[in-house]
Amino acid sequence: MLSIGLNRPLIVLVVLGTSLALVNTVFGQDVSSRLSNPASMPVRGGTPSPLRVLIDEALQKNPQIAASSSAWRAAQKVPQEVSALPDTQVSVQQFSVGSPRPFAGYSNSDFAYIGFGVSQDIPYPGKRHLLAIAAEQDSDSMRAQTDSVRANMVRNLKIAYFQLAYIQETLGILQKDQELLKQAQEATEARYRVGQGSQQDVLKAQLQQTKILQEFAHHHQEEGVLEAQMKELLGRPQDSPEIITEPLVARTLPFSAAELLQKAREQNPDLQAQNANIRQRETEVEIAHRNSRPDFNVQYNYQHTASEFRDYYMATFSVRLPNRGRQKAELAEAQEKKEQSQHELDSESQQVLSEVQQQYVKAKTTEEQLKIYSDGLIPQSSAAFRAALSAYQSNRLEFSSLLSAFLDVLNFDMEYRNQLAEHESALANLERLTGVEFR
Repeated sequence: MLSIGLNRPLIVLVVLGTSLALVNTVFGQDVSSRLSNPASMPVRGGTPSPLRVLIDEALQKNPQIAASSSAWRAAQKVPQEVSALPDTQVSVQQFSVGSPRPFAGYSNSDFAYIGFGVSQDIPYPGKRHLLAIAAEQDSDSMRAQTDSVRANMVRNLKIAYFQLAYIQETLGILQKDQELLKQAQEATEARYRVGQGSQQDVLKAQLQQTKILQEFAHHHQEEGVLEAQMKELLGRPQDSPEIITEPLVARTLPFSAAELLQKAREQNPDLQAQNANIRQRETEVEIAHRNSRPDFNVQYNYQHTASEFRDYYMATFSVRLPNRGRQKAELAEAQEKKEQSQHELDSESQQVLSEVQQQYVKAKTTEEQLKIYSDGLIPQSSAAFRAALSAYQSNRLEFSSLLSAFLDVLNFDMEYRNQLAEHESALANLERLTGVEFR
C-alpha cells in the first residue's frame, strides 16, 4: 500500500505529460506555459472604435447605399422628362417633275416645289401633369427604399458590433476565469501531493483548462468572421487594421409597445415605400382614365415653287382617337395593380408590426434577465466559488462540487454578456423598424 501511494504522483505526472503533449500537438504551442500565464493568450488590444463613428463611416462608404442613392437621384429627373411635350418633328420635302434626280425639273411645273414643315403632338390636357405626379411618387418610393437600405445597413452593423463586443469581452472573461481555475488546480495538486486528493481530480482540472483553450480558439474564429462582415459593411479592405469595440452598456427602452407600434406605422421606411407605391398606382389609374381621351397633332408646311409660281402654305390639325378595347384593358390592369399594392402594404404592415412586438418582448425580457444576472446570479456564484475553494482547501468539500461552482461562475459571466448583446441587438432591430434611435 505504501509503495503504491508513493508511485501515484509518478503515474499522474506521466498521464498529465501525455495529455499535455497531445494538446500541444493540437494547438501547435506550449500549452503548459499558456495555462500558467493566462495573459499570454492572444486577446487583442488597441484603441476602441465607437459605434457612432463606424456608422458615420459606413453611411459615407457603403457601396449599396451609394448605389441606392444614385438610383434615387436618377428617379428625381424623371418627372421633368415625362411632363415635357413630345419631340417636335421638322421635315424637308422636295418634289420634282420629269426627272427622279433631286431638283431636276424644279422650274418647269407649278407642281414642283421645296417644302419645309413642322409637326407637334399634343397630349390631351392633364395627361402630362399626371405622368409627372406618378414619376414624383415613384421617386418618393425610391427615396424610401434608399432609407430602407440605409437602415438595414445600420442595423446589420450594430448587430455585428454588439456580437463582436460580446466575443471580445468574453475573451477577457475566459482569462479571468482561467485564473480562478488555476487556483482550483493548485489546490487540487496540493491536496494530491499530501495524499488527500485523487488522480481523477487533477485530470479533471487539467481537462477544464484545455476546454478553456478550446473556447479561446472558437472565440477568435468568431471574432475574425465578425470583423470580416463589418469591414464589408464599412467598405474597408479586408486587410485593414482590426476593429476593437467599446464595452457594451445596456440601454433602457424608453417607449411602450403601443408607442413603438405607432412609430413603426408612421416612420418605417418599408411601409413608407409601400404607401408611395400605392399613391403611384392610384395616379396610374387616373392616367388610364385620361388615356381614353384623344390626343392631338398640329402641322404647318411651307412649299416654295419656282419664282414665276406662287408659294403654298398648309396648316393641319388632326385628332388621334384611342382604341376603346385597349384602353379598357389598360384601366383594368391599373386597377388590379392598385389592389395588389394595397394587399402588399397590408402584408408588409402586419409583418413589421409583428416584428416590432417580438423585438419589444425580447428587449424587455433580456432587460429583466440582465438584472437577475448582475444583482443575483453573478455575485452569488462568485461568493459560492470562493466558499467552495476555501472548503476544498480545508478538505471539507469534494472536487466535483468545487468544479461545479467554478463552472457556474464561468457560465453566468458568459450568459450575462450574451444576454447583453441580445438586448442591444433587439434594440437595434426596433430602431430599424420604428425609425427611432435610442440614445
